[in-house]
Amino acid sequence: MSTGPSRNSGGGHGRIRRPPWWPEDAPWPPRGRPPWERAGEGGWRGPRAAFALPCGCLFGCALLVPLAVTALLVWLVLAAFGLAGGPASRPALALFIAVLALVLVIVVLGYRRGAPPVRALADAARRVEAGDYSARVPVRGPRQVRSLARAFNQMSARLEAEEVRRQSVLADIAHELRTPLTVIRSQAEAIADGVNPADEEHIAPIVAATHTLEELAEDLRTLTLVDAGGLRLEREPVDVGVLVNETLDAFRAEAGGAGVRLSSRVPPDAVVIDADPARLRRVVGNLISNSLAHTARGGSITVEVSAADREVRITVRDDGEGIPEELLPRIWDRFVKGPGSSGSGLGLAIVRDLVEAHGGTVSAQSAPGQGTSVLVSLPRHFPR
Repeated sequence: MSTGPSRNSGGGHGRIRRPPWWPEDAPWPPRGRPPWERAGEGGWRGPRAAFALPCGCLFGCALLVPLAVTALLVWLVLAAFGLAGGPASRPALALFIAVLALVLVIVVLGYRRGAPPVRALADAARRVEAGDYSARVPVRGPRQVRSLARAFNQMSARLEAEEVRRQSVLADIAHELRTPLTVIRSQAEAIADGVNPADEEHIAPIVAATHTLEELAEDLRTLTLVDAGGLRLEREPVDVGVLVNETLDAFRAEAGGAGVRLSSRVPPDAVVIDADPARLRRVVGNLISNSLAHTARGGSITVEVSAADREVRITVRDDGEGIPEELLPRIWDRFVKGPGSSGSGLGLAIVRDLVEAHGGTVSAQSAPGQGTSVLVSLPRHFPR
């Protein structure tokens, strides 16, 4: 197809032949801005185009400053030795021009090496600012620019991972909220419509669902405090044996209804540590609750306390269904649940966070059909 009479022929006086490299879809002679300056990815337009020329001039002036300073220093040195004038000035002038040319070459090469990576960093930073956390830059250029590029790539990778995690957590929270809210709504509507009587049997599911929502809200609050670094421990001397027995007593009614035996093994002497009793009680309670959920009727759960010189160990053992091998490394992550689990998937994550807040560690051993053993190790004295 022809784009005009001047494409391939002289076409008359004053016409210029169309270059062979000119884009086929662009008219010749060109009208307006060339296609490589028009809108597009990486194209300069709008405010960026308005600032392009002055920024280029400023950068050129910045390059001329060291050149001028270098030239002045060379000329002063030559003048000091009497080489800047008279018959001997020609070799001096040649040396001056050679040094000036060398400095110019060094500056130009440095600019050509450093400018493209810096432009790539600027473009990637604009993408991150717009919410595109997948932006990465090639690691090239001077050492400082390479270091900056690596730091930028690590930052954007963390931002991308956090964004994926945030979306996943929001989806999991929405799922966990949906079940109790559905129970509350359906039961309340049935009672309001007169389908079900407002007796204990039909109000009990509403109360249970409300309790589930309260626990989920408290779990989310704890995790938020942990993430924000705002989790504060009210430390005081705590007798671990007494705390374990009190926590077990709180679960005896539930365990009796499920046909599960609860027992404890604590030293006869007091085992005292520096800890937050409310947080520590929640650690033990979450472990017992998790064991109850996965122990069949006729099974047993044992909580054992042992003491050493510098640490105290709390072990919760059950003879329940166990944890699948592929799931075991991830049980401390948030919203991770085994098949058939009815919990929110936050209990063990909170156990880990609270134990680590006390300066301790937690680990688990399990096998399908052979039960689970969770070991919590806490320092006797919290590091201050």
